[in-house]
Formats: sequence, structure tokens, C-alpha cells
Amino acid sequence: MKFPFYIARRYLFSKSSNNAINIITIIAAIGVFAGAFSLFIVLSGFAGLKDFSLSFSNKFDPDLKILPSSGKTFKFPENKAGELAKIEGISSFSRIIEERIFLDYRNKNHTAFIKGVDKNYQQVTQIDSAIAGSWLTSSEAQVVVGNTISRKLGLSIFNYQNLLNVMVPRPGKGQITGLNPGQAFNQEKVIVSGIYSVNEELDDKYVFSNLDFARNLLELDEDTFSGVEIKITPEADADVVTGKIKALFDDEIIVKNRAQLNEMLYKMLNTENLAVYLIFTLVLIIALFNVAGSIIMVILDKRENIKTLFNLGASESQIKRIFFTQGMLMTIIGGAIGLSAAILLVYLQLQFDLVMITPSLPYPVAITLENILIVIFTIGILGLIASFIAAGSSRKALKAV
Repeated sequence: MKFPFYIARRYLFSKSSNNAINIITIIAAIGVFAGAFSLFIVLSGFAGLKDFSLSFSNKFDPDLKILPSSGKTFKFPENKAGELAKIEGISSFSRIIEERIFLDYRNKNHTAFIKGVDKNYQQVTQIDSAIAGSWLTSSEAQVVVGNTISRKLGLSIFNYQNLLNVMVPRPGKGQITGLNPGQAFNQEKVIVSGIYSVNEELDDKYVFSNLDFARNLLELDEDTFSGVEIKITPEADADVVTGKIKALFDDEIIVKNRAQLNEMLYKMLNTENLAVYLIFTLVLIIALFNVAGSIIMVILDKRENIKTLFNLGASESQIKRIFFTQGMLMTIIGGAIGLSAAILLVYLQLQFDLVMITPSLPYPVAITLENILIVIFTIGILGLIASFIAAGSSRKALKAV
């Protein structure tokens, strides 16, 4: 193996008498460099955008969420709450009640979902970090609304002169028959204590209230809830915790993690990531065609040298290995320099905010081991294929001489 490597290294770093071959080799090396560089930059940029997008939903979504396996609600009595709290890995949990509601404010209407939460909710999510105003208190009927709902209805914080009217259909069948339409709804006047801003979809969907307020509005008993949101400890295994929760409730419930709660968002991000990877892999393939072309040109240029090596006792496989090794060296060196330069650039962006989206928001990027391995694997496989194809031309060169 030392003999092919030695000759391949000499061919790679020594100038050819044919200046065109030198230029082609330089272009091929630059192509590998640019391919590795651009692939890692794009993957790092996309990883940063993915983290940036998910950071908004992470403020709202719990680590795990218990939902009824059928219907809208399930029973969660105090004894089960005590058993749930004893499960190792659960840091805290919050009972919630959710239902569709109708909002009316100064002749403006909007349909949303009320989300009644208990006092532990702020320990489960980071929603309080996205609020202008104040979170809920138990002293009066208060709600926290999304920024989009606020703009649509023209709401303001702590406006006691104009209260928000929250309505929900009365439970049961046949309630409207023979009744005034106003009597078909449970209604409550509430004050807006805060406005949250997470993302456009959530800001237009949820109105937060105290758990007791939502329970009374919907006429539910004390042991009935729409879900339980759970925060797990950093070292806990989510799958193990999920298994223990399911064992506690039998088949009454399903448990979803954060990815499952945002299944469409994760699918969209993963699909976009795959599409970007495939596009830039195509660029790399084109660049590595240049490597194959460069090796073939070197083989044609070194026909006399190949004949000499063959006459000195080198086998066909050894000669083929020389040019295969040369192609792999070109790929490895160009790819390593390109990847190193890309990592350095992304690191500088993280440290010094070289590129800004807005005056206060740097373009999000992320350096991940996964992306480094993807680039190495992609360049390695494509370089292997290109070098193997090009090295096969050495046999034709031997027959020609």
C-alpha cells in the first residue's frame, strides 16, 4: 500500500508538464473545497433556523402531554395525581382544560380556544417569558390572550371600562330549543391581564385562564380535565417516563412528546432539510465529476510513466490503486479544508454576529456533530465512487501502451 500511496502523492503535488492538466487539477480541488464548504454552511444555517423556529413552540409546549384516548376529557382524581407525582423523572405537571370558545369585544368577534391552567403551569412551560403584562392571578376573572387575537379585537391590558365577553355553548342537547339565543351560552366578562407572543398560529388560537374559571364556564366536575402537561427532569428518559404514565392510566389516555405535539412542523422542517441536502449533494456530485476528469487526464498524461512502472513489476491493481489513491487524497484534502473553513465561519457567526437579519437579530446558525458527519460521509462516499470510476481508466492506458 505504501508504493501506490507514494506515487499518488507525487502525482498530486508535483506539476505536470502539461499546464492544462495543472489547471484542471486546481479547479477540481477548488470544486471539492467549495462543495464541502457550501454543504456545511447550508446545513448549519438550516439547523440554526430549525432551532430558532422550534424555540418559539418550546416556550409553549411541555416535554410530555397526557391526552384522552377518546373524547375531549378524562378523569384525573387526586389519588392518581399523587401517584403521577411519585414517578421518577417527572419534575412537575399541570392540569389543563381546553375547549372552543366565542369571544366578543365591542362588536368584534373571534373564535378561539380557552385553556384553563392551574398554578403549576409556569413551572411546566416558559410561557411567562413571552408575555407583555402579567400572568393570571386567582383574585379575579382574568385571561391572557395571544397577540394576534389582541390585534383582531383591539384588546388592551387591564381595560376595566371594556371587558372581554367569553362565551361557550351550554353542555347537553336541545339547549337552544325554546330559549333566548343568549341563554344557549355560558358567558363571563373578563379582564385581559396580559398578551403573549409565541408564533402567529398559537397567538391566534389560545386564551389562557385560571383552571377554576374554565371549569365553571364549561360546567365540568373537579376530577375532569382535557389534559395534563408534564415537565421531566433533564436526565430523565422520556420513553421510560411515558411507559410508567401509561401503566398508571391503562388505556384511558395517550402520551405525546414535544415532537408528536408538533408533528406537522417537524415533518415540514425535516422535509426541507432533506431537500436542501439533496440539492447541495448534487452540487458536490458535479464537483467530484471534475475530480474524476482530472484523474483521467493525469492517466492520459502519465501513460509513459505507467508503462515504466508496469515494466518494473507493478501490477495492474497497484497502478489502478495509485490513481484511486490520488483521487481520494484530492477529495479528502479539499473536503477537509472546505469543512474546516466552514466550521470556522459558522463559529465566527456564533461569536461575532457577522450576518444580521435585523439590527438586533443575528442570522441563526448551529454547529452540530450530525452535520459534520453528514458532510464527511457524503464527500467520502462520492469521492470513493468518483475515484474508483476514474482509476478504472488506467487499464485502458496500459493496453494503449
